[in-house]
Amino acid sequence: MTPESLRFVSKKSGLAPGTLVHVGAVHEHPHSITVINYNRHSLENRTIDSIEELLPYKTTDSVTWVMVEGLKEVAIIDAIGRHFDIHPLVLEDILNTHQRTKFEEYTDYLYFVLKVVSLGQGSFNVEYEQISILVLKNFVFTFMEQPDGLFKPILNRLANEDSYLRNAGSDYLAYMIMDAVVDEYFTLHDLFDEQIEFIEDELLTHPSVATLSTIQKMRRELIFLRKTVSPLRELLAAIRRSESPLFDERTKRYFIDIYDHSIRIIEAVESYRELISGMMDIYLSSVSNKLNETMKFLTVFSSIFIPMTFIAGVYGMNFEYMPELKWQWSYPILWAVFIGIAVSLLIYFKKKKWL
Repeated sequence: MTPESLRFVSKKSGLAPGTLVHVGAVHEHPHSITVINYNRHSLENRTIDSIEELLPYKTTDSVTWVMVEGLKEVAIIDAIGRHFDIHPLVLEDILNTHQRTKFEEYTDYLYFVLKVVSLGQGSFNVEYEQISILVLKNFVFTFMEQPDGLFKPILNRLANEDSYLRNAGSDYLAYMIMDAVVDEYFTLHDLFDEQIEFIEDELLTHPSVATLSTIQKMRRELIFLRKTVSPLRELLAAIRRSESPLFDERTKRYFIDIYDHSIRIIEAVESYRELISGMMDIYLSSVSNKLNETMKFLTVFSSIFIPMTFIAGVYGMNFEYMPELKWQWSYPILWAVFIGIAVSLLIYFKKKKWL
């Protein structure tokens, strides 16, 4: 019996290729299928219960956007594959949320896998979500693990009858979705800029264990972010080379803009990695300097008291014939010597710029 959901990819060992099983975190939210059908003159937005309700849209000339939110219901993905002739391996990849960012080209459809980043609860907690996109002649399917507000700007543009989106094809809608995903990376870009600037100031003033913890957390997130962002260059380059009739040449020019954005993000991630490595060195240097300052203070303090301790030790010996012990002014003279030694050493250390 095939399990409904698996937490890790390794659990699929032994299953036949193309076996449909959800792999990833199970999110507790209602499963939903939203259909948006539009053209230049009309816009329809409704929720459906089964894929069979999409079949009438196959004979229309309008663009139909199907948003599937939640991947637990394997039967829905299977029905999409049967009614729209999608390869079983593509359906398997849709259900596997541990996919690498990629682009695959088929005769009648295109398949994209992207990673959406967002800021979770807590300090610098980055969350990753997979979004799969199927682009057909007049259909676009998006598969998300859970509902969020990523597509809200696109929905607002669809509500405007004069927008170019209402007059364009399914390839332009795919561009809009991909552009919305890449724009989320710039939010993370701004967060890294602010956080790095704050940590650099903190490193030079009062570095602490909390500072080191933040640096390590940023370093770990950058590793995941690099693995997510780097394949974007390859994906968008493949789109530029594609000769699929599903891509209009005018739309390809828009994908070039996303390509430029992805290059900026990739370069920023590489620069952040170098900055994080530099901050680790700065932290170690700052801690070392702080330790040196402490040791210098203790050394100066000890240097002042060493001669005093020597004198006190000499006159603390129990010899009977020590003439100074019988002098009337021995005690005041001893304190004057102590104070003189301390002042002289402080002046000397100051002159040497050790203080």
